[in-house]
Amino acid sequence: MNMNLGSTIKLVRKKRGYTQSQLADRADISVSHLCLLEKGKRDPSLSTIEAISNALSIPVSVLVFLAAENEQIMELTENQIEELTRNIMGIIDGASRQKSLF
Repeated sequence: MNMNLGSTIKLVRKKRGYTQSQLADRADISVSHLCLLEKGKRDPSLSTIEAISNALSIPVSVLVFLAAENEQIMELTENQIEELTRNIMGIIDGASRQKSLF
């Protein structure tokens, strides 16, 4: 399964206003490991995805949805996927001031 998980983590991290060091500390992983994840040079374990999701205050399912390629979401049209993605990112932007999504 091809996903853009690393770039999605980076995008959400930046929207949250965290540096790599801050997110790595919150997720209890090394900065170098986070850097490799964001660059797509390492695949995260499920426990790492959960730790990063918790550190970003975003559900794992939302992080995975944002990282999914359009063709992986068969039930929705491309326009629906784009609209849903925009809406989720808007929620993240708004929640960034509070640092919690749910």
